[in-house]
Amino acid sequence: MSDLLELARSLALRAGRLQKARLDEPRQIETKSTAIDLVTDVDKASEALIIEGIERSRPHDGILSEEAGYCREGTSGARWVIDPLDGTVNYAHGVPHFCVSIGVELGGVREVGVIYNPNLDELFWAERGQGAYLNDRRIQVSKTASLGQALLATGFAYNVHSSQANNLDHFVHFMLRARAVRRFGSAALDMAYVACGRFDAFWEQHLHAWDVAAGLLLCEEAGAVTSDFKGGPPPNSGHDTVACTPLLHAQMLEVLASGSSAGPR
Repeated sequence: MSDLLELARSLALRAGRLQKARLDEPRQIETKSTAIDLVTDVDKASEALIIEGIERSRPHDGILSEEAGYCREGTSGARWVIDPLDGTVNYAHGVPHFCVSIGVELGGVREVGVIYNPNLDELFWAERGQGAYLNDRRIQVSKTASLGQALLATGFAYNVHSSQANNLDHFVHFMLRARAVRRFGSAALDMAYVACGRFDAFWEQHLHAWDVAAGLLLCEEAGAVTSDFKGGPPPNSGHDTVACTPLLHAQMLEVLASGSSAGPR
């Protein structure tokens, strides 16, 4: 296990445990880009904990974090991409479904991914070329080959009320093709669940780099296919992201491209 992975795991565990310990406390809640784009005092406390840990151990690394925005470029070639609390709306309402997501890039290539769900004490982690793990168990994507037998996951961006590209059409089309679709409110955990076979596929629009930095690597190391909606490489920005079992990929892209719910199961 590399020093980068060790540090990412340690910081994710510390931040997640802070979140769980403070879940039932009174919240300080603010809005950002829209009325449904929330940030809490615990988001900020988690971010400060993680950034302080990186700066203390690796002062020359770059950092991109959701709440602080672009923190610094760095000179080492390594960049940390952090969502300190993914699932903020859940957290603000006391719903125990949220996580810490930490990805590390080297020369722009995803190399380390860690997602920690403190509510179930589940630490998902991956290092490029070394496989994906849940705690100490190696994980793989499911073998589901048909949309009609697939459990899918998705989410909706904070501009869902104002954007025409709001994913509602895709949601309806997949509801009519798949066994079921879930919307739990944490893109990072959705991708972690694809990696361990709980979900068979995930798609979402208007994501950001911190939403996908760890999840994409986890999925790839667990055997998933990842792409944009047209089948090209998944963007580091996270916009229009698909992660699924290999046998579902063409079917996912077909539905996303055609916008049609017709077709055989």
